[in-house]
Amino acid sequence: MVIPQAVAQNFATLLVSRAFAGTFGGILQNTMEQFSADLWLTEKQRDLPVTLYTYVYVAGVTLGPAFGAIVSELSWRWVFYIQLIIDCAMGLPLLIILRETRGQVVLAHHAKKDPDLVKAASEMARPSLPHLLYEAITRPAHLLFTEPVVFFLALWAAFCFGLVFLMTQSIAQVYSTTYDFSDSASGLVQISLFVGETIGFFACLPQNTYHQRSAKRNPVETGVPIPEARLPLSIPASLIGLAGGLFWYGGASVPHVHWMLPTVGLALVGFGIMVIITAVDMYITDAYTKFAGSAIAAVALGENLFAAWLPLATHSMYTSLGFQWASSLLGFVALLLTLAPIVLIWRGESIRRKSKFIQAASSS
Repeated sequence: MVIPQAVAQNFATLLVSRAFAGTFGGILQNTMEQFSADLWLTEKQRDLPVTLYTYVYVAGVTLGPAFGAIVSELSWRWVFYIQLIIDCAMGLPLLIILRETRGQVVLAHHAKKDPDLVKAASEMARPSLPHLLYEAITRPAHLLFTEPVVFFLALWAAFCFGLVFLMTQSIAQVYSTTYDFSDSASGLVQISLFVGETIGFFACLPQNTYHQRSAKRNPVETGVPIPEARLPLSIPASLIGLAGGLFWYGGASVPHVHWMLPTVGLALVGFGIMVIITAVDMYITDAYTKFAGSAIAAVALGENLFAAWLPLATHSMYTSLGFQWASSLLGFVALLLTLAPIVLIWRGESIRRKSKFIQAASSS
C-alpha cells in the first residue's frame, strides 16, 4: 500500500491507503513474532532473536519520523518513495530466501511426496478455512478479555508502544513552541528515544541470562526457566525510565532550561519502552506456549490501537493541560501500570495455575 500513498491525488485516497497499510502492518507484526517461535523452540534459543527483533521493530518506528522530517523537506511524497525503495530492496530477497518453518506444514509437504514416509502428516485433521479464520479472530479476543495477565500486560505494552507515536507529535509541538525548532530539527530530537532504546536492548541481554539461570530454582518444573524471571528489569525500567523520563521531559520543557535536558528525559523514556515491550513479549511467549501466538496477537491489537489513537489526542492534551502537566499525566499512568509486573513477580505462579489456557498449554 506504499504506492497508492505515494501517488495519492487527494486526502481521501491517502486516508484509505493509510488504513489498509496499518491493517497489513499489524498482520506482519504478529506473524513475525510467531515465526520466531517456529524457528527457535526453546527459551534460550529465542532470547537473542526475539530481543533483537523487538529492538529493530521499536527502533524502526522511532527513527521513521526523524528520517521523515528530513526527507519531507524535498516533498512529502519522497517519504513513501524511499520507503518503497527499501521495501523492494529487502522484501524481494526475503521472498526468495525464506522457506516454510511451521512443523505441521513442512510435514504435510513431505507427506504429499511420500505418504509412507510421514504418515502423521496425512493423518492430521485439517480444519477448514472459515474455522481457521474464526479461531484467528476469536481466540486473541477471548484471551484479551478473559485472561487478566494478557489484558494488563497488553495494556502496559500498548501504552509504551503508543508513546512512541505520541512523542512524534509531542516533540514537534514542545520543541517548536519552547525552543523555536524547525520541523526537521524537531524530528531529529526523536533520535534521543532511539538512543534510550539501544541502551535498553543491551540491558535486556543480562536480563535474559538471569531468566535462564532461574531454571535451577524452579520448584514446579525442574530445569525450566521461570516466566516471572523475565520481569525484574522491567520494574525499574517502568519506574525510573518510563515514569521518571516522562516527569523529567515535562518538567524540563520550559524556555529557560536548555533543550538537552528534556531530551535526556526522552532517552529515559526510550529505555523504558524497549525493556517493557521485550519483557511483555517474552513473558507471554513463555507462559502461554501453545497459545502464545494468539496471546501475542492480543497484545499486538492493543499496541496498534494505542499507536493509532494516542497521537490524535496529543495536540489537544498538550495545549489544554500545558507541556508540564500533559507529560506528568502520562508519567502517573506509567506509575500505575508498573503494578502489573510487581503483582506477577509476587503472585505469578498462583495466577498461572488458575489460567485455563496456560494449564491447557502445559498439559498438551
